[in-house]
Amino acid sequence: MKFSFEIQKKDGKSLARRGKFYTPHGVIETPAFMPVGTLATVKSVLPTTLHEIGTQILLSNTYHLYLRPGEEIVQKAGGLHKFMNWDKPILTDSGGFQVFSLGDLRKITEEGVYFSSHIDGSKHFFSPEKVMDIENALGADIIMAFDECSTYGSDKDYAKKALRRTINWLDRCYNHHKNENQMLFPIIQGNMYKDLRIQSAKETIPYAKMGIAIGGLSVGEPKEVMVDMLDTLAPYYPENMPRYLMGVGTPDYIIEGVLRGVDMFDCVLPTRIARNGTAMTSQGKVVVRNAKYKEDFSPLDPECDCYTCKNFSKAYLRHLVNCNEILASTLLSIHNIKFLLDLTKNLREAISNDTLQQFVTEFYAKYYKSHTLYNFG
Repeated sequence: MKFSFEIQKKDGKSLARRGKFYTPHGVIETPAFMPVGTLATVKSVLPTTLHEIGTQILLSNTYHLYLRPGEEIVQKAGGLHKFMNWDKPILTDSGGFQVFSLGDLRKITEEGVYFSSHIDGSKHFFSPEKVMDIENALGADIIMAFDECSTYGSDKDYAKKALRRTINWLDRCYNHHKNENQMLFPIIQGNMYKDLRIQSAKETIPYAKMGIAIGGLSVGEPKEVMVDMLDTLAPYYPENMPRYLMGVGTPDYIIEGVLRGVDMFDCVLPTRIARNGTAMTSQGKVVVRNAKYKEDFSPLDPECDCYTCKNFSKAYLRHLVNCNEILASTLLSIHNIKFLLDLTKNLREAISNDTLQQFVTEFYAKYYKSHTLYNFG
């Protein structure tokens, strides 16, 4: 088999588990965080650096790559792996979230979505079949089904319609997708309605061969609501395949997801806040542009061994940020990505060593100066 999943250890007091996900381009140890390379590049970070800091898998975006440079160009280059010179696994999302975020620039029908490019206003159409063709041309190891991510706050009637449309589109994706070198992940939707989430899980699972995703969370709802939805879904997940919580990249959301049996996460957050001069550290969030770091010659994070922390001070980073130097984005992005990669690595080790409760308690005490939402009992 080109794809398989092996559970190595389960935590005794939560639903957390450690595993290995085997793909055509390598093994992913889970829980895992996936840095986002929207346009076939993680902004400001070299691929060699991503290798060095322990990146196992990258995510790229179908919508953006369809618009620029076009999936035909990527296919002619030999697929995303060769195009972006990345020899480890790649996941492409379907572009659904981006299309539905266009607001008045898109029109949803049962056949698919008509939309105008955010770049030049040109007209386009995505159907489930079209998305499968694009993702096939891009050549990622893991591809996502085309779904409708209904807006947080949608009334239940609309959430029902969006869910039914998502299931119908999933069926079309499933029947159109033929590439055995790519694993199709279906996506659970249902907005913030528990009965719809359960219905979605039950109807989606039959389409899941080796992986399932949870979409429509971390889209503006309170953290307690997201956690409640994960608790609701937990009894329904397939046991023998990875579970992917889409769009999650804060330490607390990752930890709460892991405690509820989630295996994979992705988010643009580490690089986005880096470009704004903010870092995640073992002591909490640090806004390095602040004046109090002007003469602070200590490392960004005393517990981190990344290139940034081993070589530069907060004062230097603040100087770069306030001068709008490109190097600031690079150095802070390297640190933030490694911070989340290390977090998931430490979670894996804690699960293996039966020390997860201790690790989570100590992490929250330092980073958030508060206690976890999870009750270990």
